[in-house]
Amino acid sequence: MFHMRPLFRILLWPVSLLYGVAVRFRNHLYNIGYKKSFTFDRCIISVGNLSIGGNGKTPMVEYLVRLISPNYQLAVLSRGYGRNTKGFKFVNEQSSSQEVGDEPLQMYKKFYPKLTVAVAESRALAIPRILLEQPEIKAVVLDDAFQHRTVTPQLSIVVTDYWSPFYQDHLLPVGRLREPRAGISRADVVVMTKCPMDMDLETRATTTGHIKKFNDSCQVFYTAIEYGVPLRLETGEKLSSAEQVLLVSGIAKSNTLVQFVSMQYHLVEHLKYMDHHDYSEKDLGRIEKQFNTIDSDKKIILTTEKDMIRLLKYRQRLKHLPLYYLPIECVFLDQRQKFDETILNSFNNN
Repeated sequence: MFHMRPLFRILLWPVSLLYGVAVRFRNHLYNIGYKKSFTFDRCIISVGNLSIGGNGKTPMVEYLVRLISPNYQLAVLSRGYGRNTKGFKFVNEQSSSQEVGDEPLQMYKKFYPKLTVAVAESRALAIPRILLEQPEIKAVVLDDAFQHRTVTPQLSIVVTDYWSPFYQDHLLPVGRLREPRAGISRADVVVMTKCPMDMDLETRATTTGHIKKFNDSCQVFYTAIEYGVPLRLETGEKLSSAEQVLLVSGIAKSNTLVQFVSMQYHLVEHLKYMDHHDYSEKDLGRIEKQFNTIDSDKKIILTTEKDMIRLLKYRQRLKHLPLYYLPIECVFLDQRQKFDETILNSFNNN
């Protein structure tokens, strides 16, 4: 959950109330048709969230890519958060995380050539550009587009973190919500992410009840995070053994990651940076210095897939270090087939 001092929180409530009024008014303009929302003759699937950062959205987008791409030509369109460029760009082999954002580059490198990835601020303008240049594309997944209402998707998926669900959160700046909880009413599917693998049916029923208070017609699914075997940055070689680990991450919520690493290895220290952190030479010096203080012959530096993408520009500098990254996927606790059918059936409604 989002924590701050009670007094400071009270002082921010007026700002949060004003923000809520502005967001509700904007949504009302779309609801009554005053603001235009565009539709397209392709299957558009939106993946987003009500709150900022760390909800497990990227693993869900990647799950959709694995599900859809064997049967349909697919594109993923993202805003490209954290990039230092503007406008529309196709992600390609020469792209850097600074130019297109870390998550779009991660997806491109993972799924090319089966996947087209593009970034743009305006999805409504970017979709025609993609289809003009690649008319064979049959579906577009909009990454982090739940609040981007200029495009009407065939299917809208909202992810929410088990450890900080939207129904226990508050509007910015008091909490982490981008819009009021009632906004979930626009979702066709709600996916609770980062659930414990042993989450019991009673807890799921209670959680579903909380969600259904805001959207009685949506489908609700539960997923967990599954980490793969660490892979070496330079070679892609799988890690065979390690005793001591220096963990480096720049993600919004690292609790699940830290818990997993602590259970699998001896976690010596966690160097934690802000989400989407752009690593510098100074950061690399700090990482190397901390690594050298570990007294072990079986020691590694471990980071996330997202951080690996941002560290690629220092590949030559890091060659001499045992730097590994941790692959990640979302797995369904149950009803995976029902979820898959819901996604694929959306093509029939197009």
